[in-house]
Amino acid sequence: MSKKWYNYFVSVEGEGAGEERPEGEESTDSASAGAPAGSRSAAQAVADIAASVQPTPSFTPATVAAASDSFEDVYKAAEIGAPPHGFTVYKVADLLQSPHVKNLPPEIKRSSVLLALEAAGVKIQEIIEDAVRRDKALDAFERVRRKSVDDLEAKKTDENRQIQAEIDRLIAEHRARIQANSEAITKERSRFNTWLSAKQKEEQKIADTVGLFVSENPVTVGTASDPAKPKLHSAD
Repeated sequence: MSKKWYNYFVSVEGEGAGEERPEGEESTDSASAGAPAGSRSAAQAVADIAASVQPTPSFTPATVAAASDSFEDVYKAAEIGAPPHGFTVYKVADLLQSPHVKNLPPEIKRSSVLLALEAAGVKIQEIIEDAVRRDKALDAFERVRRKSVDDLEAKKTDENRQIQAEIDRLIAEHRARIQANSEAITKERSRFNTWLSAKQKEEQKIADTVGLFVSENPVTVGTASDPAKPKLHSAD
């Protein structure tokens, strides 16, 4: 995205040079053709200043990881500090927010800041260069940090897929074990019931045999948990 922050800083030299374009507004060819020569040369001068600034700082993933969310850490990593005269784009921004300047018309506001810079022996070019350096540092930091976040997301997403696959495998394995256990219970219960039926017949056979000789049959017929009452047999 083309950044037009530098449109705020325009030369006041030449006719029409003080005209300020709203931030972010793109000019058409026809508008540029009809613009005063002073405005075009001032815009070109600003573009030249921006292009002359040192190359975009290079951040490593380790540098990004070590930095906090503080912009000062970004500038420090990019080796951007305040010049000896102390005027940075931030100091100019503070001047623009001063109660004495904040509510002034744009032309007077601009002139007031330029006069303050001139009194301090600071060129507006230096402020623009400072702004460009910081902007490039922030953009470079963003690109490295975005890639770091994207890489982390890709890695963790892949880990999550593996974990989910392991969960699905374990669920399927445990479900199979549960099914096998249920089948084993059903099979064993069926065998036991078949045996229990045969047992009752066996006990009945024994009881009938013994019952011919005793008045109180000691043989129980039925399940062990609920034995049938002994049959009383009267001797003839």
